[in-house]
Amino acid sequence: MQEIAASEAAMSQGRISERPFVLVAQPTLFDLSRAPEGKHIAWAYCHVPNGSLVNCLERLENQIERFAPGFRDYVLARRVFAPADLETMDANLVGGDISGGAMDMRQLLFRPTWRQYRTSANDVYLCSSSTPPGGAVHGMCGYNAAQLALHCFKD
Repeated sequence: MQEIAASEAAMSQGRISERPFVLVAQPTLFDLSRAPEGKHIAWAYCHVPNGSLVNCLERLENQIERFAPGFRDYVLARRVFAPADLETMDANLVGGDISGGAMDMRQLLFRPTWRQYRTSANDVYLCSSSTPPGGAVHGMCGYNAAQLALHCFKD
């Protein structure tokens, strides 16, 4: 917990920790179609300052190696994106932020949902990570918007 807190504190001060908090997923455990037979993919990221141009691959892999020694020996290919790269690929990822903006109290209260996922058009709803409960892999933004749309069209 102390390392996670130190990593997040560094990031909030515009620095990148030498031991960043790393999130890792291995989606091929649940979807074999995402890699050639007998192979797997790993997806990992760490928190860095908004808009960073820094390639954190070495720091990220060092953290994984700490807990899974020999990990690097099994990596066949890598694809790395800094936050600035993500924004270049998708203008909605301002500063490379995959959550659609800061997840602070102000943003929680004032995200574009005062219309409860509705827009000014009667048949258009918002379901991006800019809507509550915010960006993640839960799908709740789309689920909530769909529930509202179904309710509105049923009436």
